[in-house]
Amino acid sequence: MTSPIPVLWRLTQGHRLRYGLAFVCLIAATLINYGIPLVGTAVIDHALAQKPLADSPRLIRWFVAALGGPAGLVAHLWIAPVVMVALSVIAGGFAYVKGWFTSLASDGIARELKNRLYDHLNHLPARYHDRADSGDLVQRCTSDVETTRVFLATQVTEIAQAVVLMLTALPVLWSLSPRMTGVAFSLIGPIIIYGYVYFRRVKHVFKEVDEAESDLTTVVQENLTGIRVVRAFARHEHEKAKFAEPNARFRDRNIHLLRLMAWYWSISDLVALSQIGLVLLIGARWVTTGQLTVGVLFAFLAYLGTMLWPVRQLGRILTDLGKTTVALTRIGEILDVARETEPAAPPADLPPRLTGDLTVSDLHFAHGDDAAAHALNGVSFDVKPGETLAILGPSGSGKSTLMHVLLRLYDYQQGSVKLDDHELADLPRAWLRSQFGVVMQEPFLFSKSLRANLRLGRRDAPDPEIEEAARAACIHETITRFDQGYETLIGERGVTLSGGQRQRVAIARALLKEAPFLILDDALSAVDAETESMIVKALRSRRGRATTLVIAHRLATLAHADRVIVLDQGKIVQAGTHAELAAAEGLYQRLWRIQTNVESDFAADLSATR
Repeated sequence: MTSPIPVLWRLTQGHRLRYGLAFVCLIAATLINYGIPLVGTAVIDHALAQKPLADSPRLIRWFVAALGGPAGLVAHLWIAPVVMVALSVIAGGFAYVKGWFTSLASDGIARELKNRLYDHLNHLPARYHDRADSGDLVQRCTSDVETTRVFLATQVTEIAQAVVLMLTALPVLWSLSPRMTGVAFSLIGPIIIYGYVYFRRVKHVFKEVDEAESDLTTVVQENLTGIRVVRAFARHEHEKAKFAEPNARFRDRNIHLLRLMAWYWSISDLVALSQIGLVLLIGARWVTTGQLTVGVLFAFLAYLGTMLWPVRQLGRILTDLGKTTVALTRIGEILDVARETEPAAPPADLPPRLTGDLTVSDLHFAHGDDAAAHALNGVSFDVKPGETLAILGPSGSGKSTLMHVLLRLYDYQQGSVKLDDHELADLPRAWLRSQFGVVMQEPFLFSKSLRANLRLGRRDAPDPEIEEAARAACIHETITRFDQGYETLIGERGVTLSGGQRQRVAIARALLKEAPFLILDDALSAVDAETESMIVKALRSRRGRATTLVIAHRLATLAHADRVIVLDQGKIVQAGTHAELAAAEGLYQRLWRIQTNVESDFAADLSATR
């Protein structure tokens, strides 16, 4: 596990001035706090004990003089507590400003890191998202970023405070009593060493706890996403048992971490209290022998109490550093993944809109490294602007994969795909995808209003065009029956709509985009036959406005296409018009006979029951 210090330093870029100002305030608050015990020492030794001023250290003599001298201090004893309160208030003010600057800096860093992660995830290849666990990604973008923010907000200044206290306390205490300074610092070294050893021994536990929490988040996210399936199959008890296992694992690992931390706190408390007891014991003996004054002993005890807490906090700091190291490693694993590649020299003459000409030549594509398992194997076809090409084939034949390649969700290994004579691999992905209106096999709707979902591809689309696209998709009448019409808010993933309604909204969204290419990937599978017929009729009326690629399993849906290609095991096994393929021996004819016979049998049965 690499050191997080260089990573944290890079994260602070743009916020280092705030951290610098916070550090200045920290030094000011520390130095002012040092004055409070010295005021107490001056009062005890020179106002109460009447010790000769010449016998005191120079620093104490300076404070007594600042308070009006021994006589003035005795005459106006109230001045000392007022000064102590005033110093505390001023130090508290500096501490507040310090906290304000560190909070601004850490919150700003967390915001930028979340934005960076979110943007990076949206530009990662589809292959990465195919393998990634969405619950784990959510965990990294939220909990791990929050762990980093907390460290930057609190522990960075705690580290600085411990260093400042150690560096400034030593000369102050040395000026009061060199011998007592040696006693006061005798056990601080062992505390620091123990904290470092503790961190080295338990840092792997932080990673185990974080991963266990990630697994827990994944189970919750998956269950909530599929809550309807869980209820439909009465899987409540199974899901409860499924959740119990990662929940127990997270609990056990967290308890293990807490047990280790409890050992650290108890031992560090013992050492810290032993240090105070040692100073008190030896100091009391030296006071009785006249080698130390009560006031100086009071100052040492006060400084030691102030200094030991940050030093004792070293274990907590190292613990949080371990958590932050794990969090930054997990965040870095996302940021280190290369984004989707872009062409080194994209064409300079790209028009705002393509005409819709598509030529595919000897196209090969495999999802993995196994060349023998190509999802597409030598596919070749062409589509002229405004034509409709239907694609048919059994499940796994490569239909959806072909659409994904055209959108450059995946890059093909061999062959050529040209849009208006531009090679697909040479086109910028964002520009390319702006040329396609797409209805995916599983349409996704966002938890927004219907109007906002329809405007996903054209944010400036006017209302009349929105309604026109909705009518073409046979969803306008349904929308107008909702209480809020187009402003109706739909649930996550469009859960408040039926499957057919979601598909029709997705079709309307694609039509509204007015792109030169339209892809309908099994877009009518969830609508009834009557609605399907109406949508097909509407698409016919729009013929010529976009080059359309239609994937469907109902051959009646494909009958209106200019041409049909039949895929099987990644190859084109048939191509022609609907009439030609229905009359020729092959897969298309067999499917056509099956579907027409089923429909005729169903119609006959329906007539017999009337």
